[in-house]
Amino acid sequence: MFILVLPRLLAETFLDFLYFPLWWYTRGAFRSWLWCFEKMSTGNDYLAPGLWLRNIFVPMYGQYDWEGRIISFFMRLLQTIVRFLALFIWIIICFCLFLFWLALPIFTIYGFLSIKA
Repeated sequence: MFILVLPRLLAETFLDFLYFPLWWYTRGAFRSWLWCFEKMSTGNDYLAPGLWLRNIFVPMYGQYDWEGRIISFFMRLLQTIVRFLALFIWIIICFCLFLFWLALPIFTIYGFLSIKA
């Protein structure tokens, strides 16, 4: 049985090595992009700058006097700006992770080729 299985196993391994770059830059890249997009969406859900922007004129803690409205407006404005900035930074990080995914095989091959024996 070993003699029958060994050639098949070696052929499958060789074909997997040949198929790897094709998979990495097609289906693997698509899955990586979906993962990054999910992380961006999770960051948007967590930070929720749109929710803060929608409620920018709603007084906080039921303070309907003019002082409470002014303080609430500026606090929500500051929160909205900071949350949009944090979300922008998070999206850049996710995009850089995707670019790192694409560049990883190239860096690996370069590392193997640059080793001095």
